[in-house]
Amino acid sequence: MGDGALTLLAGLLGGLGLFIMGMELMTDGLRLAAGPALERILTASTRTRWRGLAAGILVTALVQSSSAVTVATIGFVNAGLLNLGQALWVLFGANVGTTMTGWIVALLGFGIKIDALALPLVGLGAGLRLSAPGTRRAALGTALVGFGLLFLGIDALKEAFDGLARRIELPAGIGWTMVLAQLGIGLVLTVLMQSSSASLTVALSAAQADLISAQGAAAVVIGANIGTTVTAVIAAMGATANARRTASGHVVFNILTGVVALLLLPWLVHGLLQIKAMLGLPPSPALTVAMFHTTFNILGVVLMWPLADRLTAWLQRRFGQAEEDEARPRHLDPTVVAVPVLALDALRRELARLRGLAARAVRTVWDLPALGGVATDGQSDMRARLSGIYRAVHGLTRAVADFTVRLQRAEMSDDSAARLPDMLRVARYAEVAAELTDEAAELLAPWPMPPAGVPVLELAVFRSRSLALLAQLDDPAPAPVAPAIEAALREAEDAYAALKAALLRAGAEGRLAIETMEAWLGACSELRRSLQQLVKAAVVLQRSADTRAAGGGQAQASAG
Repeated sequence: MGDGALTLLAGLLGGLGLFIMGMELMTDGLRLAAGPALERILTASTRTRWRGLAAGILVTALVQSSSAVTVATIGFVNAGLLNLGQALWVLFGANVGTTMTGWIVALLGFGIKIDALALPLVGLGAGLRLSAPGTRRAALGTALVGFGLLFLGIDALKEAFDGLARRIELPAGIGWTMVLAQLGIGLVLTVLMQSSSASLTVALSAAQADLISAQGAAAVVIGANIGTTVTAVIAAMGATANARRTASGHVVFNILTGVVALLLLPWLVHGLLQIKAMLGLPPSPALTVAMFHTTFNILGVVLMWPLADRLTAWLQRRFGQAEEDEARPRHLDPTVVAVPVLALDALRRELARLRGLAARAVRTVWDLPALGGVATDGQSDMRARLSGIYRAVHGLTRAVADFTVRLQRAEMSDDSAARLPDMLRVARYAEVAAELTDEAAELLAPWPMPPAGVPVLELAVFRSRSLALLAQLDDPAPAPVAPAIEAALREAEDAYAALKAALLRAGAEGRLAIETMEAWLGACSELRRSLQQLVKAAVVLQRSADTRAAGGGQAQASAG
């Protein structure tokens, strides 16, 4: 390989690297800066198909990454903020919004002197990032640096393809064999680079350098669109049921749209060329490809309009079995780690579910006939059920810890980072509550019914007060910690104090064997402590929710 070829290859790889790195930085910066805004826009703007579609287009056009919007949408579905039907329309809109990249490249990347725009952006962005680390301003600085690098990458690719046009020949024919080869190039490039925007830029640069025809570049773009489904499938492996349903909807849309665009390819390109001529637009191949990219994604939305309800119903019937396993996370999807605001919200909801499981364990023990319960299960069956709940709590606690470690490695604001220790504290409170409950059941195992001498009246009062508190705590949704909950805990602790005094009196008077008295004192003490742990978990969860709401309000005020 000669020096000239090496120079061209270095320019191609370097330009591609600058473009991908710029896209990553720009996406990460905008995602961090606009995390709360993403939530406000998507949750407030998805009540109808039109609104969901518009929200997907708008947010993707702003963030310049359909992957980021897909991640955000999956996070909202997992968190219960969006249903699957709403999420699908956001994703369809994201496919249209991501075509904005092609217009930026076609209109700005090949139409201006890039150095004059890119280098000042890099300098300004670096200044913002260095002057206020950990703030929204720093995140916007990161986005500006990425935007500048993206344009430098386009410039390097343009120069590399200008040189390549004199040396190599890509499959540029119009026969179906050539078209399939072009489609394969787009698909492989997207899978290798994990970025359809990078593949699109390669196609636009090749078309602009006359290395490939506009129709050939359009086929590459179709392949890039289909290639993004591979990324979605990989991201959904091992994820929650909701994540897999959402990713499957993305796959169905892109494959259906790609097949239809491929069948209509020659006529679509010819029609767009005629429209350009009628409008007096410049004869730029890159502009033709950008128009094609937008046109066939809009065509996909039109095709999906009558099919969306049936697609949603079909997806709802899929991937349900794993979600029925209580030990598996239902809100912790690895893909949402890329958006820390959403990841923290998903973590908070999973912790609320974990707290609900621990509360159910306490309720299960109170159902034991030895404590005045009327459970129809036998003692051994009840212990097995309790053991299953404890295993689920323990498994979820491990999943929370693993998710938190992943989140710690992500770039996030100082406010978000400060909330992580509280999240781990909630997990520990719930796990301790389940452990204490398990120990209480173990201590009570020898007695299928209350033994003679146990003060049943005081026991009944403690049981009643405990169940009243659990009624406010065992809901898996994060519930506000009202004064009533703290009052209910005080009443349960007062009832425990009366029960403890009665047990000690029964042991001292010989009405209850000392070993039996100690076992019942230990079991009731463990149950009281488990209630305390559950209330602590609820308090911390509510405090985290209040902090998040206050942070969103401050972010909105500072943005204004």
